[in-house]
Amino acid sequence: MANLPRQNDSPPPSTKDNAMDLIGRKQKPRSTASESIKAVAIYEMVKGLGALLGAVALWSWHTNLARWLTTATASWQHSFGHLFAPQFDSVIRIAQQASKNWPLFLLLIFAYASLRFLEAYGLWQDRTWAYWFGVLGYGIFIPIEIYYLIARPFDWFKLGILVLNIFIVIVVYRNMKRKGLI
Repeated sequence: MANLPRQNDSPPPSTKDNAMDLIGRKQKPRSTASESIKAVAIYEMVKGLGALLGAVALWSWHTNLARWLTTATASWQHSFGHLFAPQFDSVIRIAQQASKNWPLFLLLIFAYASLRFLEAYGLWQDRTWAYWFGVLGYGIFIPIEIYYLIARPFDWFKLGILVLNIFIVIVVYRNMKRKGLI
């Protein structure tokens, strides 16, 4: 009797328990998107949130935007010198235009943020249209970025954006091939 197998005293699972397991699994839909696609979706979400922060700043400071930008630029140059100076000049020119016609710029910023959030949702949910939107949306800017990198003085920031966009197109394209969309 010492070598008898131990018996489990717990009752066998009922069909009710199995049904509850199935219901529990159905309530938690899992995204089939790969980790790399989820990373692109998070990047899109961050871009959308950044745009919304820009919209809030424009709405809050549109009357004093020129003074605020001058102060911010002087503070940046004091701390970091001329690092990203061309980008600051571009931002200042755009902001000056935005302060003159701020309701239109707010509308454009909200439209841009909406597209970023829509693409992030589609990629996270593994939607086919989001893959196409991502490849075309990033791919269309690559020739333009190459042109600006060649035609204007060299800029590390522009090179970084170009490399990031190429990387995103490759990631999304590879996932499209893996899923059989291409």
